Amino acid sequence: MAASLTPQQLKALLSDGQELALLDVREQGLYSRAHLFHAVSLPLSWLELKIDDLVPRRDTRIVLCDQGQGPELALRARQKLDAFGYRDVRVLAGGVSAWAGDGFQVFSGVNVPSKAFGEFVEVSYDTPRIDAKALKQRLDAGEQLVILDSRPMDEFQRMSIPGGVDCPGAELVHRVFDMAPDPDTPVVVNCAGRTRSIIGAQSLRNAGIPNPVVALKDGTMGWKLAGLALAHGETDHAPPPSPAGREKAGEAARRVAERFGVARVARATVENWRKDPSRTLYLLDVRTGEEYLAGHLPGSRHAPGGQLVQATDEYVAVRNARIVLLDDDEIRATMTASWLIQMGWPAVVVLAGGVTGEQDLVSGPHHPRVLGFREAPTITPRELQKLLDPEEMAIVVDLDTSLSYREAHIPGARWTTRARLPDLAGSLAGQLVLTSRNGVLAHLAARDILKSRPDVLVLDGGTDAWMSEGIATESGIDRRLEPDDVWYKPYDQQAGVEQAMRDYLSWEVNLVEQIRREGDVGFRRFD
Repeated sequence: MAASLTPQQLKALLSDGQELALLDVREQGLYSRAHLFHAVSLPLSWLELKIDDLVPRRDTRIVLCDQGQGPELALRARQKLDAFGYRDVRVLAGGVSAWAGDGFQVFSGVNVPSKAFGEFVEVSYDTPRIDAKALKQRLDAGEQLVILDSRPMDEFQRMSIPGGVDCPGAELVHRVFDMAPDPDTPVVVNCAGRTRSIIGAQSLRNAGIPNPVVALKDGTMGWKLAGLALAHGETDHAPPPSPAGREKAGEAARRVAERFGVARVARATVENWRKDPSRTLYLLDVRTGEEYLAGHLPGSRHAPGGQLVQATDEYVAVRNARIVLLDDDEIRATMTASWLIQMGWPAVVVLAGGVTGEQDLVSGPHHPRVLGFREAPTITPRELQKLLDPEEMAIVVDLDTSLSYREAHIPGARWTTRARLPDLAGSLAGQLVLTSRNGVLAHLAARDILKSRPDVLVLDGGTDAWMSEGIATESGIDRRLEPDDVWYKPYDQQAGVEQAMRDYLSWEVNLVEQIRREGDVGFRRFD
């Protein structure tokens, strides 16, 4: 097996119908500036924490890429994957720079396949839309409307349309018949921007609900840019479906399954697939977080249906893998499967009967397998608090995301990424203490520098443990820093928020033309 491949060779692999994981190992912020359409963001800093979930089969073909202009992150990532038993790992020679240099498309932003797909759906199906001012006029006129926000509750609480009700994407068909029982009541679906508004509204249209359905053009961003006041801190959530509502939703889902060719498989088939060494299998539970925690199939991961369509590359990294979607009655799984099929995923099925009645369900959260994890020497929060006396010369380095650091960090702590720590550690005089949100990333980072800094300690339990002890934190980030570890959403910006929103919305709309130039994205339109 060659250690590297050219852009032309990679282009051929992407269209050969076989399993392939294309992983970009730069920090997400750098990835968001320019990357390949099918590349999944998996920063070297987080590799051990995420690779087993994203690429569970060790024989999977993997291609790694970075910028291609140094430092050689992809080669470092390949060494790690080799050590973890991955047997078919190559590096894109010249990285993203070589890909672009050969005339192939590069994309900015994150979750690009999902975002581009949303725009493809709007154009392909002419999804009806309403802009913010027109909606406000209808509300002010006293018209009875149902506004369903298709985002998770944490996003809904941050900002929402006044009068809106939270109903995340996969829940829309499940709950709409109770939310809008009068077929003459218009239903408006919104999100923060465009994708989940479009997919949510088109989901209701595909399901054949009798109500007029429209997407709110540009979501809460469009509402704010129109000069209208948003609501904050709302908690109104669409209730679980009634028996009658569930029956109607089931009928709608069956129509969708027939139209889009959604197949069902028995549990026995799933168990046989688990044993198949030649194919990657993802078991994704698309129910609510509460339902998943209460009881789920062993080996399944929580992937709320709306979020799975919105950010597919955060859950599935292996192209052409098998995907089995799980719920309790096949409604949410079917709706989600219909979208993944239209996105071009060739092997998406629904577990027949869902998890209801299964005897081997397990409760609690999914705990990702962290490869190569070994604990480094630790220090307790109280011990660290004493060391922070100026005379003790302790230096705390926070390795979590810059967004997490900005929200709350140990007073005086510095911030960097794990991938950059080896270059920084030698210049830090004093007792070096590493932390991250729960400490796991810090333990991995400590192992990276033990040879050069054998004195390094890790905060036991991480910054979460520090806060649980009731010890003070501070917020903000050094303005001299230019964090590039994560992509900042428009409303995460500390200045120029409205311009960032305009830029983001324009970027989404322009993806339609760019995927035409890409040429082989695999999206499917069903008449």
